[in-house]
Amino acid sequence: MSAPRARKGVPHMENNLTYIQNGDYLIPDLHLSELPEKPLGKYGRMRKAYLKQHRPILYNQLLMTEKLYPHLLEIDETANRRLEQMMSQLAEAAGATEALKAADPMQWVGLLNTCKAQAEEILLAELINS
Repeated sequence: MSAPRARKGVPHMENNLTYIQNGDYLIPDLHLSELPEKPLGKYGRMRKAYLKQHRPILYNQLLMTEKLYPHLLEIDETANRRLEQMMSQLAEAAGATEALKAADPMQWVGLLNTCKAQAEEILLAELINS
């Protein structure tokens, strides 16, 4: 194969790919870099689904540049840290104390579930669906 000649005004793009012969076809020999084995959590998977459905160009760009998994992992870790911070603040503001837990466990669980729903709604708006 000879290298294509550059036309005037058109920059020459160098092809540094290697190819594998498969029958009559030359197939690019592409390799992905190794990714860590840490699985994605709930918020990383939610971010991936959002990107795939609502931001397909960004999703494909991150996927092709091998930045998708690190991005999803960062979103997941950030969301979990923020959830812990918000839960303690919201639980304190709602009055979900240890005394309430001992006196009325069902009300305490109800308050914590409400706090978690509020915190997750904030996370969805700020981190996942943005």
